[in-house]
Amino acid sequence: MVQAKAWILRHQFVGFPKASDFEMKLEELPDPKDGEMILEALYLSVDPYMRAYSRARMKEGDVMIGRQVAKVIVSKNPAFPVGSYVVANCGWRSFVLSDGTELTPIVSDWPKDIPLSFALGAIGMPGLTALYGLEEICQLKAGETLLVNAAAGAVGSVVGQIGKIKGCRVVGCAGSDAKVAYLKELGFDQAFNYKTVGSLEEALREASAEGYDCYFENVGGEFSSAVMPQMKPFGRIAVCGSISLYNDTVPQTGPYIHAHMIFKQLKMEGFLCHRWSYKNEESLRRLLAWVTEGKLRCQEHITQGFENMPAAFMGMLQGDNIGKAVVQV
Repeated sequence: MVQAKAWILRHQFVGFPKASDFEMKLEELPDPKDGEMILEALYLSVDPYMRAYSRARMKEGDVMIGRQVAKVIVSKNPAFPVGSYVVANCGWRSFVLSDGTELTPIVSDWPKDIPLSFALGAIGMPGLTALYGLEEICQLKAGETLLVNAAAGAVGSVVGQIGKIKGCRVVGCAGSDAKVAYLKELGFDQAFNYKTVGSLEEALREASAEGYDCYFENVGGEFSSAVMPQMKPFGRIAVCGSISLYNDTVPQTGPYIHAHMIFKQLKMEGFLCHRWSYKNEESLRRLLAWVTEGKLRCQEHITQGFENMPAAFMGMLQGDNIGKAVVQV
């Protein structure tokens, strides 16, 4: 019998999450049956989508949702031998009994000098989100100008770098001077701190006087309203997230974007990256190749200790991290 720890949603979030909204519980895992295995968490992911999904897909008492990199420690499933590594969509658990569903094996030739935690970031769901948003939704072309907000986060930092790989001019914004400096290190052509500029509209105009062909949206709200007038005709907008709205208790209203959408003939589409899961294996290998070639850099913000999952989650929501927020067990 293995004793596992699990973080549950004790109370539905009202506004910004609080420590009292979470509770750690202990679970006794039975011995695996044929086809089952026990996974030990090594790294756990905290992501903005967890806040957005909490009310729609979770009820009080449920284990917090999320992915982890785990090691198979006991196995009665020949497809997952002891010692193999997987990405498991099994929530905030230190150990879990699995029947093999919702597991993605980490490739056997994963380079030894690349941390396995990258499978939760640039070579995982955030990287796939960036790639599919740019290729499938924006259909980004060389020479175009790309704008991305929350650009120093797990998804935004990959978006900008892929934009540069594809020969585009890239503009990013973030919420601190340290994050802006990081974006410039990554090769962004322009970057600014949205919290300190006098006018968001003027900052966007100064960064690209001719406007934007593509906009990768992570934030929503006021920022999105400021961008719409500066999109070029036939511009494309990939709506990935709206983190500025997730903790609102009263819905935000206008300005409204319809006139810009019509007269600029813009394409705006929301997406979830699992729409293209059939091509994940090839896409992950492309991301891995870019990392090994030095074209794609991966910054991580690592919190130590499973007991600090809620703190890491809340810190990520308030922008403490540069790059991917990860908890190391």
